[in-house]
Amino acid sequence: MKNKFKVDFLPSKKGTVVPQGTVILDAAAKAGVIIDAPCGRQGRCGRCLVKVEKGRVIDYESPYLSAKQLQQGWILSCIAKVASDLVIHVPSKKEQARLVSEIATTRKAVATRLLWPLSPAVRHFFIELSPPSLSDNTADFDRLKSALSIKYGIENLTVSLPLMQKISQDLRKAHWQLTVAIDTQNQGKAARLINIYPGHRKRGALGVAIDIGTTNIVADLVDLSSGHSLNRVSALNRQSTCGEDVISRIIYSERKGGVKRLNRLVIQTINDLLDTLSAKNKIQATEIDQMVVAGNTTMTHLFLSLPPTYIRQEPYLCTTTQFPVVTATELGVKINPHASIYCLPAIAAYVGGDISAGVLSSGLFKSNKLSLFLDIGTNGEIVLGNSEWMIACACSAGPAFEGAGVSCGMPANIGAIEDIIIDSHTLEPTFKVLGDIPPLGICGSGMISALAEMLVTGIVDKAGHINRGTGDNPRIRIGEHGGEYVLCWSADSGTAEDITLSEIDINNLIRTKAAIYAGITVMLKRLGIPISEIEQVLIGGAFGQHINIERAIKIGLLPNLPWKKFQFLGNTSLSGAYNVLLSTKAQQKAKSIARKITYLELITDNTFMNELTAASFLPHTDSSNFPPIKTLAG
Repeated sequence: MKNKFKVDFLPSKKGTVVPQGTVILDAAAKAGVIIDAPCGRQGRCGRCLVKVEKGRVIDYESPYLSAKQLQQGWILSCIAKVASDLVIHVPSKKEQARLVSEIATTRKAVATRLLWPLSPAVRHFFIELSPPSLSDNTADFDRLKSALSIKYGIENLTVSLPLMQKISQDLRKAHWQLTVAIDTQNQGKAARLINIYPGHRKRGALGVAIDIGTTNIVADLVDLSSGHSLNRVSALNRQSTCGEDVISRIIYSERKGGVKRLNRLVIQTINDLLDTLSAKNKIQATEIDQMVVAGNTTMTHLFLSLPPTYIRQEPYLCTTTQFPVVTATELGVKINPHASIYCLPAIAAYVGGDISAGVLSSGLFKSNKLSLFLDIGTNGEIVLGNSEWMIACACSAGPAFEGAGVSCGMPANIGAIEDIIIDSHTLEPTFKVLGDIPPLGICGSGMISALAEMLVTGIVDKAGHINRGTGDNPRIRIGEHGGEYVLCWSADSGTAEDITLSEIDINNLIRTKAAIYAGITVMLKRLGIPISEIEQVLIGGAFGQHINIERAIKIGLLPNLPWKKFQFLGNTSLSGAYNVLLSTKAQQKAKSIARKITYLELITDNTFMNELTAASFLPHTDSSNFPPIKTLAG
């Protein structure tokens, strides 16, 4: 039996002879072929990818390579072992960057939406009325009610005074053939007439789901008759001019006229989005007959002009967790003025309707698995539990991962660096930009990726300080805000300025990731549950779907669990609002979820500050929590 084999490497044409079972990376080193392996041979970074052109290897299976890549012969040279004579292709830096990016892509899930029976509260009904005459002098509204009762079984129809004032004129303009929009649920009361359209309207009823984020607001225009999303748009929340986080907004609201100004700013942002949706779909905003809103507790309070003052004052109480249903005209929203606006219920002062929506759309509420749900945004909300019980907490993560508070930060829009690889020898970066254009800045996922790469290549230490002893590399320098690393030179950027990450930026990122990890740790310790018992990690938030798991674990943002346990669900707040817009059953379930979740107040837990301090390093002061990182972080 042959126990030594020849291994040839292409394109260098270098080769060597090694014993059976030798790790490919060791064979390459013996042959004088350099293969980058910055993760310390843990099989986690994908940087040591090589392709088997001829021969056989063993122990090469990796959950981080796609089935297609495995079929093509790609392996991780740090774990695969020699089992025969081999010809190995070592990819160029450019090809390697593309392949590693593909690996990251396979770990990103598309936003999912739960399937509910399609039963929107608002429906359209076409009706032909017999014109009045001397022999049939039934009042106009009574005539309409009677016809709807006979044809569709709609009883006890109600109408507001403003709409009642124009019914007679509308019926005659429509020549007694009309489509009516009716809120059939109306919060358990009689059905309510909310709009009259002349003729047989071909377009189905329209609704809009809104996610009011502290940093960004997203609007999804939906056909209520089919359940199809027609368009989605987003914009910076105009309230950002009054503070970048929840606490600063609350403080601003305490000024004279503060609540009114913040309310106007959020309404203006939403109305701008409605204008954009109207233009894109060639409709009038007043044709939108329902709105469902999800947001954290403070954002929902300000949307409804409810003072949020006591949310930040001990014992941290909000005005209500169950919000009144209002009409668009009451708030000045540009949709049908008689349309209902429903806000998803909050759980507590710092866990809002966006989390009720997230638990709903993620399916956590019906899962038998012990699940950890994370919504990573300006606020970091965490829910732990399953179908039988759920507990939630919140931590002030800050807006760093959403692009604020970082010198070259930006949202995940076209032009943002979303992924990056740094060569461990030259410290030269290779990055992926959304839209494949010259970079304009770096978004949250890119920051996580860059920070992890800077850690494993020695550019930063555990405390987040730039290592200025890495020779005379021009990418490491002293900038306006201390030490910084140049991600992209001005000549290659879309801004004609260098794109950098400074020590101050890194400090902001570390504080953000530390708050989230500390919240997870405190919750688990309070319940006496080890991290290893978590069966699935559900990550919500628009930012969440772009996170690279390996890099997020490497910096100590996510717990060190097998990657197969992580699921990225996209904007679960918006998805939950979408579900509620389309299904009255989903709306009922969202109420049930909000009542069921127990809230844990971290501010009153003395261990939180200790855990926050411990997590304020890369990846953590206790490296045993991150064994794959231990040898890298020093």
